[in-house]
Amino acid sequence: MTRIAMIVWNEFRNDARVLKEAQTLQSAGYAVTVFALHTPGVTLEKETLQDGIDVVRVARSPLWKLRKPKAGPPAAASAANGAIGRLSPIRQVLRIAARLWTHAGLLARIARHKAAVVHAHDVNTLPTAWLAARLSGAHLVYDAHEISTSREGYNSFRGLVAKVESLLMPRVQGSITTTDARAKFFARAYGVPRPVVLQNRPRLTVSPDSQRIRHELQLQHPWPIIVYQGGLQQGRGLERLVRIAASVDNAYFVFIGGGRLTAPLTALSRELGLTERVYFIPTVSLADLPSYTASADIGVQPIENTCLNHFTTDSNKLFEYLIAGLPVVATDLPEIRRVVKAYDIGLLVRESDDEQLGEAINRLVKDSQLRMKLAANASAAALQLNWEQQEMRLVDLYSCVLKGRPYSNGVHP
Repeated sequence: MTRIAMIVWNEFRNDARVLKEAQTLQSAGYAVTVFALHTPGVTLEKETLQDGIDVVRVARSPLWKLRKPKAGPPAAASAANGAIGRLSPIRQVLRIAARLWTHAGLLARIARHKAAVVHAHDVNTLPTAWLAARLSGAHLVYDAHEISTSREGYNSFRGLVAKVESLLMPRVQGSITTTDARAKFFARAYGVPRPVVLQNRPRLTVSPDSQRIRHELQLQHPWPIIVYQGGLQQGRGLERLVRIAASVDNAYFVFIGGGRLTAPLTALSRELGLTERVYFIPTVSLADLPSYTASADIGVQPIENTCLNHFTTDSNKLFEYLIAGLPVVATDLPEIRRVVKAYDIGLLVRESDDEQLGEAINRLVKDSQLRMKLAANASAAALQLNWEQQEMRLVDLYSCVLKGRPYSNGVHP
């Protein structure tokens, strides 16, 4: 079997996009190995998933064997990999040295793997993947999940990211991104063929009637449940959403996920006296997430236009709501608007307009008939907007890369 080496800068435990791509390629007859990060006590150094996908993990530090296993929830391990800019100068140097050591470990393992294709997921793995491909004679595919030159939290690294992408994107044999707007950006910014677009769609699943959130949180009233799922990070309108909850009566707000805003959002809900209507559920597994989503009534995506990356997103949560048959309230940004309007699955609101966001949520809470209509539209749209309807683009791209042919997706930069 033709070997594929994917590289990610995470522990590969809840990365839905990378898992789906690996599964698609494995089903197409390739032997896929994902090279990821290892945290003692949280992950295994090596494992084989049910789909036959191998996972090889490299520790974050050369001293990892001397560390005690992490206790508590897995999120604690992710916190240890926080932003370098928040550390003292000495700890910054130590963190950078540890990351270079980890990249060296990933490089050595991928080069020895002798894959036919090295597949880099996001820019922080691209240099290592490029060098591994050069050393092993492999083709290189770059999967740009984000526009990292204009992304929340990447301000200090924009120049470096631009240099890396401008140098290496013209040298890859295939490229992928997540929306049409981002594909146009990469093509114009770096003078490369427009990347293949693979939206962050879930697999098509039947969402059975679920009361999981209601039962788990022991909710007392039959009020609609408004769900936000995903990272609790800056620029996603989450503080605004908690404050708006105070003006939406007879409804529950549930946040599913973790991140730097978990503690501030929890404190804000207490300060506003909303602890009996605003709830937080830590990050759940990919296998369990659909049953949580399906047990809600309305999905919200109040992302803010703080950077080009946000402006060009459609987001995985939008498709997750849709697959679960939820009507949505979402920010009126171009890629989100395209989906919501084309399939009439929800209400769009102006970016950072608290009054309009509150009015839209209140409207869906109070109007059960509108909610049911939009939910039915979402379920119908799910038959088209799922992973299975686009995965052959990935298989076709790989076929072209391995045969040395340009991939034609019908558009030009």
